[in-house]
This record gives sequence, structure tokens and C-alpha cells, in this order.
Amino acid sequence: MSPSASVRPDYLLIDHFDGLPDSLLLLVFNKIGDVKALGRCCVVSRRFHSLVRQVENVVVRVDCVISDDDSTTSSPSSSDKSRNPFSNLFRFVFFGTIVKPFQFLNQFLGGPKRPSSSGASSSSSLFLAEDGEVDQCGVTHHSPTQVLKNFNEVRFLRIELPSGELGIDDGVLLKWRADFGSTLDNCVILGASSVVYSSKSAYDNGGDGFCTNNNGGGGDDNGSIPESFYTNGGLKLRVVWTISSLIAASARHYLLEPIISEHKTLDNLVLTDADGQGVLCMNRDQLEELRVKPLSASSASKRTQVPALNMRLWYAPHLELPGGMVLKGATLVAIRPSEQSAVAMSRKEVSDVSWVSTAFEEPYGTAAKILVKRRTYCLEMNSF
Repeated sequence: MSPSASVRPDYLLIDHFDGLPDSLLLLVFNKIGDVKALGRCCVVSRRFHSLVRQVENVVVRVDCVISDDDSTTSSPSSSDKSRNPFSNLFRFVFFGTIVKPFQFLNQFLGGPKRPSSSGASSSSSLFLAEDGEVDQCGVTHHSPTQVLKNFNEVRFLRIELPSGELGIDDGVLLKWRADFGSTLDNCVILGASSVVYSSKSAYDNGGDGFCTNNNGGGGDDNGSIPESFYTNGGLKLRVVWTISSLIAASARHYLLEPIISEHKTLDNLVLTDADGQGVLCMNRDQLEELRVKPLSASSASKRTQVPALNMRLWYAPHLELPGGMVLKGATLVAIRPSEQSAVAMSRKEVSDVSWVSTAFEEPYGTAAKILVKRRTYCLEMNSF
């Protein structure tokens, strides 16, 4: 090898990143968003490390979920609490082995519970952090609260769980969206006992979908709930969906409080899951409300207490959507605290359902828009 071959041209010795302004690099980092990728960027250089801390748009994807079962004490009170599905809380783990997603609905219905292998009592915390503990499998657990301490100016935060909390049967549809301040502001739940796809849709040529009865009449029904709905367990199932969705939403909200308290710059926070089952949203005003007015925790478990509620329910035995999707037993539930409903009544805003019909992405948004045009049924629920 000749001596001249080891001499590199000057242009190869230039770090072209040094020529890029900080504002451009921050734009790139904000497009990346993913906290794992940003963590790798931090170790590239001191400059990258300092700039990553200024990122405003952060996405935290949780890899797996580990449940904490309270089975240590033998006293009747603690035993009863352990059997209560509402008292089961979960840790969201950023790195680690894959475990089976928690089955909230299954536990609610009295399903079997896995024995606990830990001697520690049940606790409620999001798991994801910087200097976490190493478990028996050699896996380091990291909490989002600790990881996000590396970011000073987060404005838009999205946390994504690996799956929804509610273990539902195949073919069953259950989606919810909840908005919180210091407590629940509103929640919309869309469910169907089954989802099928029709090879031929009557609205493939640009229609908006339609409802029919399932009694062989072939025409549109009058929006009434059939008598069989009350006798075949249909109503009971919808109550389970509603309570389970509210529990999942309030548990998520409770676990977010440390993050919200520490990050005063937050403008928007979304906690969702990879299945698209549930979405918890908080805007700037709602985030500030929680900082000023601390949440009220449920006495039964570590979750935010759900206030007394007014609910509106819409039902269609058969709902066909554009593209051939058919929802059997389609049900839409719109939930607001009773206090808000009273204010809406005084302002004559009860008929405003725009917040309901825009809660879901397509095609489920179309389903909600169709359902709210049908007969409305009103229900009430006490605080829990």
C-alpha cells in the first residue's frame, strides 16, 4: 500500500452535520419522535445529546405488559381485594420479554387468575425508565416517567401500549375514546357483537351505509331496541363493555399523573394501544386542570374515580358500512358526567352529538354518524 493511499481528501474529513443549523436537526428529531430511536441519537455526539433533550414531539411505544397481583397477605380484606378485578393494576414495560396482554374483561367476568410469583404487593405504575431494575430474566425495566425526564420541552406526547386492556372474543368489536381533565370529561364507546364482511354491499357505489332490522323484513327498523335485546343477555353485555371501558380509561388516566405533573410544557397527550381499542386524550386545558386540581382516586383501586354519569345509547341490529363491513348488534354509548349534562340541558345543548360522531376514525366514524340518528335511550350510572 503506497503512502499516498492512506491520505484522505479534505472533504472526507468534514463532518457535514456540523454545517446544519440546530433548527433543522430539531426538525428531523421531531419527525423521528420514537423515544428508542431518539435515545440512540443521543449517543452519537454531545451536540445530538443536547438537541434531543429539546424535542417537542415524543412517541413512547411500550413493548409488553406485566401485571402486579396482590397475593401476599392472607388477611380476608386483602384477599378479597386481590380477587376484585377492579383492583388489578398493571405495569407497562418498555423493554423485556413478551407476556400475554392483560385480560380485564375476562377477569371482570370471573375468569381464572394467574398465580403470582412475586412477594410484593400490587402497585400501579407505568414502566419504562432510564436506570431501571434488572429482573430474574436479565431484563431491564424502564418507566416512561423516568425516560421522559431526559426531555425538557415535550409538547406532544403519545404513549402506545402493545394491546388493549379488554380481552374480547374474536369477531367482537369494542372501541372507546375518553377525554379527561382532573376527572372524566366524556367517553364514547362503540361495540358490536360480531363483525362480518359482505362480498356485495348495497352501498359500494358511494353510499353512506344503512341500518336494517334482522327480523327478515328487509326494511329499515324504527330505531327501537327489540325485546330480545333485554332477554338474551344483550343489555348485560353492553353494561359489561361500558364498565370495563370506563375502568380501563380511568386506570390509564391515574397512571399518567406523574408525567403530567413533571412536564409543564405539554400541550397534547394521547395514551392509546396498538390494537386501536382505546384512546385517552388530554388537551392543554385538560392537562392544566389536572395540575391545578388533583385527581380523585378510587378507594377500590389505583385509578381515577369515575363520577356519576349520564349516558345515551343507540342500537342497530344490523349496520352495513361502505366497503362491505357489517356490524351485528351495533351499539354506541355516549357518556358525560351528570354535572356536565345538567349544564348542557340548561343551555339547550342536549341534542349536540357532534363530539360523538367524530370520536372514531373511519369506517367507525361513519358507524357513529349513522347510529346517532336513531332512537336515543338514556341511562344513568352512579360514581364508582
